[in-house]
Amino acid sequence: MDAHITKRTALLLLLDIVATYAAYWLASLLTAVEDEVFVNNEIFFMLGILALINVAVLGLFRLYNNLWEYASVDEAIQIMFAVVLSTLIGAVFLWIIDVRLPIRVFFVSCFLLIFFMGGIRLIFRVMRQKKRALGSAQRACDRPRTLIVGAGETGSLAIGRMASKDPLMPGVAVVATDDDVSKRGSRIHGVKVAGTTEDIVDLVERYDIEQIVVAIPSASLEERKRIYGECTKTECKLRTLPNIRELSLDEIGDVRLRDVDVADLLGREEIILNTRAVSGYIAGETVLVTGGGGSIGSELARQLCKVAPARIVVFDIYENDAYMLRNELLSEYDDIDVIIEIGSVCDEARVAEVFAKYRPGAVFHAAAHKHVPLMEACPREALHNNVFGTLNVVKAADAYGAARFIFISTDKAVNPTSVMGATKRMGEMIMQYYARTSKTIFSAVRFGNVLGSNGSVIPVFQRQIAAGGPVTVTHPEIERFFMTIPEASRLVIQAGGMAHGGEIFILDMGEPVKIVDLAKGLIQLQGLVPDVDVKITFTGLRDGEKMYEELLMDEESTLPTDNKSIMISTGQEISYDEVAAKLDELEGAIGKTDEEAVRILEEAVPTYRHTKNCA
Repeated sequence: MDAHITKRTALLLLLDIVATYAAYWLASLLTAVEDEVFVNNEIFFMLGILALINVAVLGLFRLYNNLWEYASVDEAIQIMFAVVLSTLIGAVFLWIIDVRLPIRVFFVSCFLLIFFMGGIRLIFRVMRQKKRALGSAQRACDRPRTLIVGAGETGSLAIGRMASKDPLMPGVAVVATDDDVSKRGSRIHGVKVAGTTEDIVDLVERYDIEQIVVAIPSASLEERKRIYGECTKTECKLRTLPNIRELSLDEIGDVRLRDVDVADLLGREEIILNTRAVSGYIAGETVLVTGGGGSIGSELARQLCKVAPARIVVFDIYENDAYMLRNELLSEYDDIDVIIEIGSVCDEARVAEVFAKYRPGAVFHAAAHKHVPLMEACPREALHNNVFGTLNVVKAADAYGAARFIFISTDKAVNPTSVMGATKRMGEMIMQYYARTSKTIFSAVRFGNVLGSNGSVIPVFQRQIAAGGPVTVTHPEIERFFMTIPEASRLVIQAGGMAHGGEIFILDMGEPVKIVDLAKGLIQLQGLVPDVDVKITFTGLRDGEKMYEELLMDEESTLPTDNKSIMISTGQEISYDEVAAKLDELEGAIGKTDEEAVRILEEAVPTYRHTKNCA
């Protein structure tokens, strides 16, 4: 537990004990029976027992867990019930041990205890609010007029802390909405609930709102999508905050507004890692993550740590990201050995050296060149890294007896039109080739774009919006599948636990999203109007770029698994006898021209049709 929280709880306990002595002494004084009660020193021991009963009952009511800086009427009622109950228990206890105090002393002390204990907690609240107010340098113009969506516990927290000028909750709460019509017309900390979420646009105009805070984290997926849709019809800054019931005591103290991001707009339900399903091949094992410093690799490492491996080996060519990841993981998981090994998967000897040194039980191969336009310009580098780098890691996993190998593939490997997609499809074929004879369980996981990964469209759009535009989209009809990096990583880990050898797992990516709609949503999230405040321009499809991505090839279908978000691809078996010959041809292509390399890659991957687009 946080040291600050522990000290505060200890102080509350001490003050409650002192309050018990003070209440009974003052009650005796007010009822003129002081001489009768404090007849000898034994009474101080008895009052100590009563004090322990008080703090025990308050503890049962969890009144030492509440964050009193944000206490409300509910907590005051809890204190009243707890004090009344503890007083009755104390009176019964003293009666049992034959210690008689006048009934009026218990009655008056009960009221005094409610006053003292409530007052102590009120002081905590006032002191915290004053501290935050003094620490905030916000001017009135820095605190935007705010509409709070949601008049529940989370909304009440936001309104209360805005009223106290909390710098973590910048804004002036002007009006609130809630779909519970019984709340309409009521007030929360003086702020009126003036309508439902259907009235958001009207209320924004009527009250001159500059910022909307969505404070309904427990709402369903469809409700959130509808509400965000209403909010983006306005020009307001759109922000939200987490469900405070899911936060620990110390986290509530630091909860702050955050910008609504594109993941919120997509409205995907959060996927939780099923630790029971994967603990058998991760817990207590050495796990190797190639490309571990990258977007997917680093998140895989974070999620893997939750399943308690004995050691995680992060293998990456770029030392800065790997170093930062190691520091992050060690700060949170001091019982897991986190090791960084610098090197390239293209260096066969270096890969073999790492496998020989650590003998990993599970391997997640995330190292790859992934940028479509760059690999169109440098096809031989794509072959070198995505095909033969993969081959090096696959061969090492087989040679050094790794129990499982999970290859991170992509939807661009399906009927590929780009060099990157074709090389990833070749990686799948290598995996399946070795799965036939190896004792290692080889599998691949195929998914689409991940939100916010290095070089992905989201951070590019965000930089363009921050610069005032234009936001560049290749085509008005282009679509992509999206999921967040954490959910993709969790599903990859779970798919690895389902593998028996040779499977290509397909992740449920939901519905495809038009890139232009994504761009508009990001612009609207900043309170701006697309094509008015920030222009959107269309640049034309790039070489190797598809209009629509696919997760299955023409001859493939899927089989379900125990996890509804993971399916298994079923299709025509590849010609395993030809894979070795294909690899020999591709290895020779690295020494030829880019054009010859692309031609040989087309021959090696039957579904690949190299596409040149005119921008």
